[in-house]
Amino acid sequence: MKNKHHPTITTEYISYEPLQTDLFGDISQIPFPNPIDYKFTFIDLFAGMGGFRLAMQAQDGKCVFSSEWNPYAKKTYAANFGEIPFGDITKEETKMYIPEHFDILCAGFPCQPFSIAGVSKKKSLGRETGFKDKTQGTLFFDVADIISRHRPKAFYLENVKNLVSHDKGRTFMIIQSTLEELEYSMYYKIMDGQDYVPQHRERIMIVGFDKKRYHGEEYFEFPKAEKTTQRIKDILEDCPEQKYTLSDKLWDCLQNHARKHKRKGNGFGFGLVDLDGISRTLSARYSKDGSEILIPQDGRNPRRLTPRECARLMGYPDEYIIDKVSNTQMYKQCGNSVVVPLITAVSKQLVETMLSK
Repeated sequence: MKNKHHPTITTEYISYEPLQTDLFGDISQIPFPNPIDYKFTFIDLFAGMGGFRLAMQAQDGKCVFSSEWNPYAKKTYAANFGEIPFGDITKEETKMYIPEHFDILCAGFPCQPFSIAGVSKKKSLGRETGFKDKTQGTLFFDVADIISRHRPKAFYLENVKNLVSHDKGRTFMIIQSTLEELEYSMYYKIMDGQDYVPQHRERIMIVGFDKKRYHGEEYFEFPKAEKTTQRIKDILEDCPEQKYTLSDKLWDCLQNHARKHKRKGNGFGFGLVDLDGISRTLSARYSKDGSEILIPQDGRNPRRLTPRECARLMGYPDEYIIDKVSNTQMYKQCGNSVVVPLITAVSKQLVETMLSK
C-alpha cells in the first residue's frame, strides 16, 4: 500500500501518528524523536546516520521526510529517530512521498563529476541550457529537482572541500549557476571540524534562501570559528577491549609501509596521534587498519578508536545508539558523517535568518 499521508511499514517510512507508535515498541525509548512543539519543518536527504537531523532538531525543527539508500545506515537512523528513511532519492516513486511544503532542505550529497560537453555544444549553437541539461545524471540534479518542485524557504548542503576545485572549478560553477537559475541566493564557506571536535575535517557548507520570498535581502553569516578545548584524550573510553589493539603483523606492516614511502619521498604514513592534540580526518575505510588515527598505548601496540570513540569524534552524544549494526558498518557510517556540532552551529544561523524574515 502506498498512501502519501498514512504510509505503512512497507513504504519504508514510519511517522509516529497515534495508531503507529507500537511499530518500534515504546516511543519513549527512541532517544531523538521529532519535537512536539516545532518552529519549522525540514527534509533530510542522503541522511546517513542522522547528523543533519540532530542539528535541525536542536533548533526545534521537525523532520517531515528522510531518504537514505544504505540499509545499515537505515538501521542506525531508525534506532535513534523512530523512522526508517525512504530509499533511493533518484527514483520518482521515492520523491512522490516528499510533502508538498517544507521549510528547509538538508543534504550532504555525494560529489559526482559533471559533464559539460552537452552544455558547451548547446551554447555553441546559441541554445539555452537549464539545470536539467547541466546536472542530469548526477545526484546534485535530484537535489536541484526537489528544490525546483517544492521551493523551500532555504537549503543547507554539505560536501567535501575539494568540491570547489573539482574539475578545475567547473563542477562548483555548475552547482552555483544552477542554484542561481532556480532563484536562490547562495552562501558558501569551507569550515574545519577541528573548531568543534578534536579532528581536522574540512568541508564546504552551502546555504541558500529563496529570492522569491526574501528578495536577496536576508542577512546571513556563517558562525565564527571558536577553537575547541577538547582533545583526543577527552573522547577516549576508559577500558577499550583488547580487540582494538593492532596485531604485531598489522603494526609491522604499517610501519614497513610508512618507511617505504618515506624513502620514496612520499608523505604517506600512519597517524599516531598526540593525545593532547587532534586527529587526522576519519575516513569511511577506518575499519580496514585504522591507520589514519591510531591511539598510542604504553608497552603495547597502538590501537584503533572504538566505534563509540568515532561517534564522539564526529560530535554525536553518548545517548546516540550505535550498536544496531556491526563495528565495520559503524566505522563506515561515522567516516561518512557530518561533524554534528559544526552542522548545528551553521543550522542555528540559518534558522535565525529564516525566521527573522
